[in-house]
Amino acid sequence: MDVLAGKVKVTSKTLDQTMNPAELMDHPIRLSARDVTVHYGEKQALHGISIDIPDRAVTAFIGPSGCGKSTFLRCINRMNDTIEGAKVGGKIELDGEDIYSADLDVVELRARVGMVFQKPNPFPKSIYDNVAYGPRIHGLAKSKADLDEIVISSLRKAGLFEEVKDRLAEPGTGLSGGQQQRLCIARAIAVGPEVILMDEPCSALDPIATAIIEELIDELRENYTIVIVTHSMQQAARVSQKTAFFHLGNLIEHGDTEDIFTNPVNKQTQDYIMGRIG
Repeated sequence: MDVLAGKVKVTSKTLDQTMNPAELMDHPIRLSARDVTVHYGEKQALHGISIDIPDRAVTAFIGPSGCGKSTFLRCINRMNDTIEGAKVGGKIELDGEDIYSADLDVVELRARVGMVFQKPNPFPKSIYDNVAYGPRIHGLAKSKADLDEIVISSLRKAGLFEEVKDRLAEPGTGLSGGQQQRLCIARAIAVGPEVILMDEPCSALDPIATAIIEELIDELRENYTIVIVTHSMQQAARVSQKTAFFHLGNLIEHGDTEDIFTNPVNKQTQDYIMGRIG
């Protein structure tokens, strides 16, 4: 993808990781949202968002700053519950189960729906304990050997094990920024999530670390449902199979990434991709 005079040019190379629609048909819907609204006090941040998110694929949320994409992402694991005055309406289902049901255990939900934040935030603990923390509190390991296996497996899946295998007892905060973000991904994977949410996971990273994370995302989608918020249209085109464009709290258009970037239906989407709004 090239950016020329404010225009985003999508090449076949940019979209070579994108599955075609026939391939995506084999992927069942993992998350379903209908008429989702969010109010922060008197201010309405989201207006009736409805979208289906397929399993084992990457769905990218794009749009200008303040458009609601991160707000909607936080709805998926009920992070907005922690914000005073926030009120969520509508319905979001994970595998057909209403995640805002009064009977649902929010702690269990957040184990099923992991999250990686914009800025790497490893705990002030060892690399090992960063990854082991979740399995310990959720009782996922019956023995030290089981816990060791979870930690090593998670670090391998995050593409980090070979780099840190000889210093697992050292602080996670001593790693580089890109390594810290992969440690946070390993920490999310360790509790066996079904969905991984990523809120601009590369915005604080250099281009080399960003490329490593993007390659990792492509590998992870074989086993997880991934939803990524990104301010970079180039990144959305590189890593996602589905793209949703948000503007002023509304979901303007969503569909296959290639269609969104090469043949958008809505003029607002086209204007954003061409750099005329944003």
